[in-house]
Amino acid sequence: MRWTNWSRLESASPERVVAPTSVDEVVAEVTRARDAGRTVKMVGTGHSFTSISAPEHTMLTPWSLTGILSVDREAMTVTAASGTRLKHFNAGLESLGLSLHNMGDIAEQTLAGAISTGTHGTGGVAAGLAAQVVGLELVTGTGEVLRATADENPDVLEMARVGLGALGVITTITFAVEPLFLLEAVEEPMTWDRATGSFDEMTAEAHHVDMYWFPHTDRMLTKRNTRLDAPVDEAAPVSAFRHWLDDDFLSNTVFGLETAVLNRLPRAIPRANALAAKMLSPRTYSDVAHRVFVTERRVVFREMEYAVPREAGLTALREVRAALDASALAISFPVEIRVAPADDIPLSTASGRDSFYLAFHTHRRAEHAAYFALVEPIMRAHGGRPHWGKIHTRDSLAFAELYPRFGDFLAMRDRLDPDRVFANPYLRRVLGD
Repeated sequence: MRWTNWSRLESASPERVVAPTSVDEVVAEVTRARDAGRTVKMVGTGHSFTSISAPEHTMLTPWSLTGILSVDREAMTVTAASGTRLKHFNAGLESLGLSLHNMGDIAEQTLAGAISTGTHGTGGVAAGLAAQVVGLELVTGTGEVLRATADENPDVLEMARVGLGALGVITTITFAVEPLFLLEAVEEPMTWDRATGSFDEMTAEAHHVDMYWFPHTDRMLTKRNTRLDAPVDEAAPVSAFRHWLDDDFLSNTVFGLETAVLNRLPRAIPRANALAAKMLSPRTYSDVAHRVFVTERRVVFREMEYAVPREAGLTALREVRAALDASALAISFPVEIRVAPADDIPLSTASGRDSFYLAFHTHRRAEHAAYFALVEPIMRAHGGRPHWGKIHTRDSLAFAELYPRFGDFLAMRDRLDPDRVFANPYLRRVLGD
């Protein structure tokens, strides 16, 4: 069987494929690999653009380890099996009248994959999914089953929330949750100057702010999400027709066809971007949180994303625009801009600092290397930390400087996986041998 990630950029041919149905079966496979001097990786949906989960020898699939396992309404926590997709978890929480505090705009990932790579949203009290994790269970490289909470193995919980798949196979995750709530979304096109000039004001007034800049234009699309103090049955979502037109037909079908054609006509990209930006129209709607946060993405793309210190963000964005304008490159995908509050997770891109995220995309059939090579030095100059699941060129020497507790993470890896049962080429690059 050949494993390929969603963007079709990374692939691997494992020697053995196993679909465990229990923790005991995970333990057996880890023990088997360790005894044979081989490696084992649990894959997810492959939504990482890097080879972070690429299997070398044994590949475990999570599709028999899914579903919500328990609900504690007094503690306001929900425990789910690690192979549960985020979109199914969100739907399950909604049926229970519950919600996560925050999330990214894609919900195809497994829960374990999402937290392990540092998946995040924008704004709020906690932007990253991992910052909402209060417990987990994992199988270590020695075959031990560890339960990690604030009271039991808290040092493991601290590290494993964003563990890169290097500390063990996560089997269950416990999230802090909230009562189901409504978000009002205000989507508004703006000029570059207005959007960047009012960005700090927007992030101060709204709970969650996202912006999209259309390269080679002076236009932005802004999205401000604000929590409503209203019953969820008072939601005012977009009409079924408007949802189909804007979010399905235009954002996926038309955009996919347009960018595929523009791959062959790069000189037309600036005019096409300008036309697309002029066609944007404002809209306001409200719905339960996950329906506002999450957007379906059917157009396959490649992505690089960096988190720079919040105070450097707008400067870095302006430098990216200047570099792109001075280059011969033509980029058809918008640049996404988000912010996140600091958290205390050692390998979170927001660890210890408020962060400003810049995400760069290309169509999967477009040449991405030159574009990413242009912007990555700008990100590095501002102390940027790359998203663990998105394309970058950084290695363990760089991360030792970028993360104050990188050495603590490596020590935890030595403790939980001394034989490197969970290693693969990507982890050897970013963590060392």
